[in-house]
Formats: sequence, structure tokens, C-alpha cells
Amino acid sequence: MQLEHYPHHPWKIIEEGWLAENVESSESIFSLGNGAMGQRANFEEDYSGATFQGSYVGGVYYPDKTKVGWWKNGYPEYFAKVLNAPNWIGIHITIEGENFDLAKAKEIKNYCRELDMQTGLYSRDFTAVLDNGLEITVNSKRFLSLVRPELGVIDYSIKANKDIQIGIIPYLDAVISNQDSNWDDQFWAVDQAWAKGNQAYIEAHTLKTNFSVGTFMEATVWDNNQAIATQKTTTEDKKVSVSFDYQLTAGNTLRIAKLGGYISSRNHPKEALEQQALKVLSEAKKHSFDALYQEQKAAWKEVWKSGDIAIEGDVKAQQAIRFNIFQLNQTYTGEDAGLNIGPKGFTGEKYGGSTYWDTEAYCIPFYMATKNQKVARNLLTYRYLQLDRAIENAEKLGFKKGAALYPMVTMNGEECHNEWEITFEEIHRNSAIAFAIFNYTRYTGDHSYIPEMGLEVLIGIARFWAQRASYSSVKQQYVILGVTGPNEYENNVNNNWYTNYSAQWCLNYTAKIIEELCDNSPEEAARIEAKTAFETTELEQWKKTAALMYLPEDKNLNVVLQQDGFLDKEMIKVADLDPKERPINQHWSWDRILRSPYIKQADVLQGMYFFEDQFEEDTLRRNFDFYEPFTVHESSLSPCVHSILAAKLGKQDQAYAFYLRTARLDLDDYNAEVEEGLHITSMAGTWMSIVEGFAGMRVKENMLSFRPALPKAWEKIAFKINFRNRIYTISIGQGEFQCQVEGEEETTLQLNGNKQVFKQEIRLDL
Repeated sequence: MQLEHYPHHPWKIIEEGWLAENVESSESIFSLGNGAMGQRANFEEDYSGATFQGSYVGGVYYPDKTKVGWWKNGYPEYFAKVLNAPNWIGIHITIEGENFDLAKAKEIKNYCRELDMQTGLYSRDFTAVLDNGLEITVNSKRFLSLVRPELGVIDYSIKANKDIQIGIIPYLDAVISNQDSNWDDQFWAVDQAWAKGNQAYIEAHTLKTNFSVGTFMEATVWDNNQAIATQKTTTEDKKVSVSFDYQLTAGNTLRIAKLGGYISSRNHPKEALEQQALKVLSEAKKHSFDALYQEQKAAWKEVWKSGDIAIEGDVKAQQAIRFNIFQLNQTYTGEDAGLNIGPKGFTGEKYGGSTYWDTEAYCIPFYMATKNQKVARNLLTYRYLQLDRAIENAEKLGFKKGAALYPMVTMNGEECHNEWEITFEEIHRNSAIAFAIFNYTRYTGDHSYIPEMGLEVLIGIARFWAQRASYSSVKQQYVILGVTGPNEYENNVNNNWYTNYSAQWCLNYTAKIIEELCDNSPEEAARIEAKTAFETTELEQWKKTAALMYLPEDKNLNVVLQQDGFLDKEMIKVADLDPKERPINQHWSWDRILRSPYIKQADVLQGMYFFEDQFEEDTLRRNFDFYEPFTVHESSLSPCVHSILAAKLGKQDQAYAFYLRTARLDLDDYNAEVEEGLHITSMAGTWMSIVEGFAGMRVKENMLSFRPALPKAWEKIAFKINFRNRIYTISIGQGEFQCQVEGEEETTLQLNGNKQVFKQEIRLDL
């Protein structure tokens, strides 16, 4: 795919003109989801060209047996696969007895596909010229309902320039496989399949995990508003269909309405899936496509009402941020505490699992500010409910007494990632979870989460760090050996600064919370101490370990060191690399990468972003200026953190460049991999780049604080923030700051370090 493939539009993603080589990439870009299910933008009609078929049901997975050349103690037994589910969108079409297939068309004219982010509607229009001279014009529309999360809706119309005999065969297909599979296992087994009248149903269960999913459909066909009867139904072992045969007059429009979707045993008893599927269809078919679409528009209007960021003066940036916000809202709605935000969401299978440290490090701020606090609390509840598994994960690696190591990748709390340098060594994920608890409490003012759930999590994490750190008699300090920090281009290093610093912070923070709870709620403290078998001697050990934590630094350069020995490398900056060798992960051996100084994503700077209140701006500047020139940004999570820090340091041009890279990572396919799916979790970082970066929003002294610094290209930005259950409407221009707050009570915020007190609205010059 070429850069700038999609024209800039404030609310739409548009693809104009047919290019077969772009089909798989656009299947990712135009993906749909509603938090409960999702699908890549595969064609409804058959397509024999290169395509990546993908439909997904939230929380349904398969434990694909680990595949490694050399088994190591502690390895996870499996890698969780996000499963390609049975296909419900398919409509097989024949024209004069020949299969209708765009890959075989003589010419495709006026091809356009469009994603309307304002309403969640995906549509395609084209005219296919066949070998026999027939011209077939198609318009298709579809959406996944936000209002009815088990329902998807298709409106497909077709007409020809001559009279034709046309066959319409809507179907369900459970003959499916995953592109991402270790051993080419069969993931699904079909339990029942039927087609009756214009309805069809397939029920299948996943092997090993035994999730049951009912895939259903109902199809209706009209010619100029005259309904056409079903001629035939077909039931095979794994595929069912209904058939309509018709003589279509030239110029008339044949319209197919297809309702479909998934019913999962995660949400319903297995024995009730078929009945529930029929109920969903019964309710949906009372409404026309247009009526269901009006529901959809209204639901998306509410999402955008609280979640939009409007940018004046830069359509390229505007389109990008809305694309990111749109995909985040398609991936996770917060309604189900058993779900989380996978790196690919519902757009692909790569990485597997549904939960990474990305959720706590990048996604929670977005959901805290654009939804009610229940949504972010559900994300934290998800981790609490998996605490027992985190303790089991730590026990497998030799840790004791309730130490908890949260998994790098998981579906149910159990570790399911099998690269040793990640599974065993990228242990900083524990700190991200602890920081998210702190961040949630600081932002929402909800102090009930910590005694109800959070402190148990913090104690487990603190116990892990206390055991993972070892005392060096040479240094007379505690060290943490054999880790991989956020920079995954450095494996098995000693004393990664970010890991050590965040471990020190976790120990101190947990000790502080325990002492505060003992003072303020001794009964609650006693309950938690009894439940966790906590001993006061642990507290003293945590404090001692934190106080003596070794934090590498170089006093000559006056910077902290990413890890021991970092300066022993050949310190050639990224700017001096041959551009033909970029990205290095596609051109260099792994050995060469590990010996280089090149940084995949923010590492030291990730820590200074999280804990910025503990560092002077000059310290941040020195470390930014030192580490950024060695950063290759070959992680999707890298540009957003650098954009935020650059904005804070007044490096506006650099901040803007990083913003565009994170915001248009998928739209412009920076990494030449978008056909595999979108980078969902980094999209939350894009939101942070604007709100925390250019708007400079923080929480200080229990109030919102802003230090705006807009890019030169932007005339104004506007967004809403839900802060402690009050809605703040923020508007920032090149010379003016405005804030409106719902309610009559007095509001205090900080602007450029100065407190401002007002009721309902304030306007200030910048």
C-alpha cells in the first residue's frame, strides 16, 4: 500500500479505485466492531483473490499448544489464539450460472468503499464488467449494532444493464481456520446446523476451552419492494444456506437484507443459544434496515458526544484522531468486565491473547476520561479477578508467599506467551498495573477501589518485587538481574532503570497505602491483612529494598542509564544509519540488534512519562535529548510517549511529527504490516498525545491542570473530559483557553501553573 492511500476527510475513510493489492490492507482499515464481536472488512460476495478472512467473538479463544524448539521450565503450556469464528456475512451470487467474483471481473469501475466513523456504517459501491459484457452494479452497506451487540446488519443491492438470471445464496460457513496457528489444529467442532425458510443457524464449540457459539442469519430479497420467496435450503456438515433464483429485469434493483451475528455461551446458557438467536432475529426483523441504522446513528452520536476531539485547521490530523477514537470504541465498550483490549482488537489474529500491559499503560487514561468511571474500574476489576492466577504464575517461577506476577499475555489470567525473553523477563508489566491503580484513584477520586480490590493486587505485586530484587554485596544495594525492559531490543539485561525505578515506586506506594488504611480504616486494613496473610515485617523489608534500590546513572553525561553497560555499545545515532537498513528488525540479525544501542520504544522515557512529577524538567530534557536519537520507534507504542514529552519540553515540531506517526500509523501503514490488523492499544496513546501532550492535561492537587502548546498547523482543538463525574468541555486556540463545566458548583483548575476559580465557564488568554 502507498502512503496517503486514503483521502483526508474529517469523518470518513474513503478508498477510491480498485487495486487488488490493497484488499487485505483495507480489510483491516475498514474493520467493524461493537465491543462484543467484530470483523474484518471482507466482501459479502465470493472473492478468490488474496484476502484475510476474519470474524471474532469477544472472549472466545483456543489454547494452542506452545511450539518451541527447546522447552524450559516455567514455559506456558499454550499460546491463546483469538479465533476466527464462523462467517455470517457471506452471500454467494451467480450471474447467468457463473460465480460473481471481483477477482475474475474483466474490469471494475467506480469502485469506492467508505467507512463513516460518525455512524459506524461501512459501505461499498462499484460496477463490475464481466467477460460477457454484462455490467453489474453493487451497493452494499453494513454495520454491527451498538444497541443490539449480538446483531449485525447488511443491506446489499445489485442491478444489471441487461436482463439476467441471478442466484442469491446467503449462507453461514463454519469451514474456517486461523492464519495464526501453531500446529494447524482444528479449533472448532460443529454441533448442529440447519436452514429453514429464510433462516439458518450453526452451533459450534471450541475444542479444549469448550466455548459454544451460535452463528445465525435471516435473509430477505426484494425486487423493487416485491419480496421474493426462498426456493431452496441447503444443509451441509459445516455450511448452511438459503437460495433465491430470479429473472432480474435490466435497470431493476434486487435488494438483499441479511441479519446475522453471534450468540455466545459466555453470556447465555449453552442449551439456550438457539432460542436466543431466534429471539435476536425476531426482535430485529420488526425494524427496517433504515430503522436499525437510525438506532446505530443515535448510539454513535452519544459516543462522539463525550469522546470526540475536534481539530480546526488540519484535516489530516483530524481524520487520524477520529479513526483512532472510533476503533477504540469499536473494540471495548466497558460493559463486560470479562473482556479487555487486545493489541489487534477485532481486526486480526496477530499476538494472540486479549490483555497486555498496554491496557494499563496506555488505554485506561482514554477510558477514564471519555466514559463514566465504571468502565475504567471494570478494567481494574478484570485484573483483580485474575489475582489468584497471577500468584500461580509467580509460583511456577519459584516465587512464594502470595507474590503475584501478572502475565505478559493472557485471556483468563494464566500466562500464555512463550518467548522466554518476554514471558520470564519483561516483568515491568507488574508495575504498570500498580501504576494504573494509582492513576485511577488520582483521576477519579474513587478511593473505594483500593480497599475493595486494589490493595490485594498491590500486596501481591510488592511481594514479587521484594523477592525478585537481590542484594548485591559489591554495590551494597538491591539489584534486579536478567530482565527485558520496555525496549525489547535489549534482552536479559541487568538493572534496567525503568524496571528498577518502577519496582522501587511500587514498594513505596504499597507501603504508603497500607499505612494510610491502617490509620483511616483499621478494620478494613485488618480484613485485608488477614486475607493476604500480611505480616508487618514485610512492610519494613519493602521500605528497605526500595531505599537501597540500585538505579544506574552516568554522572558525566548527567543522565540515567537504560541498564548496566548501555554506554559500552557503539553509540551511533539513528540519523547516521543507512536508510536502506531501516527498519532494523527487517534487515538485521537479532544478535546485531541486541548488541546495538537502538531502542524499540520509550524505556527510560517511559518511566519519566509515568513518574514525571518526580523529575525536574531539566532532567527530563537531558534524558530525552540523549535517548530519543537512539530510538528507532519500531513499536507502535513509541511515538505517542515521545510526542507527549516533546510537547512538554516545547519541542512542538518534533511533537507534531511524532503525533502524525502515532495517529496515522495504520492509515498510512508506516510499518508496512497493516494487512495483519490494526494497532488498537497504541491508538489510546494517540488520544494521550493530544490531551496530555498538546493540551498538557494532568491531575495536580486533586484538580485538572493544563499547559497548552498547540502545533502551528492547528487553529483550535476541542474535547470533553469526564473528571470525577463532571463533564469539562475544553477549547484551546492559539491564544485562548476556554472551559465549560456542567453544574452550578464552583470549579477550580490550573492553567499554566495558576489556579483559576469559576462557575460553569471561563475564558482566558494564553
